[in-house]
Amino acid sequence: MKKLFHASFAYAIAGVLSGLYYRELTKLNGFTGDSQLGLVHTHWLVLGFIVLLLVLALEKVFAISAAAPKLLAWFFWIWNAGVVVTGGMMLVKGTLVVAGLDAGSKALAGIAGTGHMLLTAGLVLLFLALRKALTAAPLEVPPLPVAAKA
Repeated sequence: MKKLFHASFAYAIAGVLSGLYYRELTKLNGFTGDSQLGLVHTHWLVLGFIVLLLVLALEKVFAISAAAPKLLAWFFWIWNAGVVVTGGMMLVKGTLVVAGLDAGSKALAGIAGTGHMLLTAGLVLLFLALRKALTAAPLEVPPLPVAAKA
């Protein structure tokens, strides 16, 4: 669970810093057009920070790591690779656009596509792990408190 927390926190920092980078780089270059650089901020905040916080909450409630430790570990590493590759390629391509350089490389598009495939694989692994956790043991619902008789 600590890995999920620390990774989520790291993406929160990366997301905020990428927003700062976008703002300062576009101001410095007098850039007013559209680029992928402005989307890195939200991708890292949502895919990294928010999604991993949600998985942390699911882990706390359903003990996924106890029911499916290998699936959760695979999810963690595949998902993080996908977030880093996808966001990293957006950062590279956006920076090239802001700098006025060619960002239409097929190699960059292929690497970005690999990042998206990793994210898809990560989602599949998460759902497999969650399904295993949900079917492993019934969820124990605590009884409702009974009011004291006066």
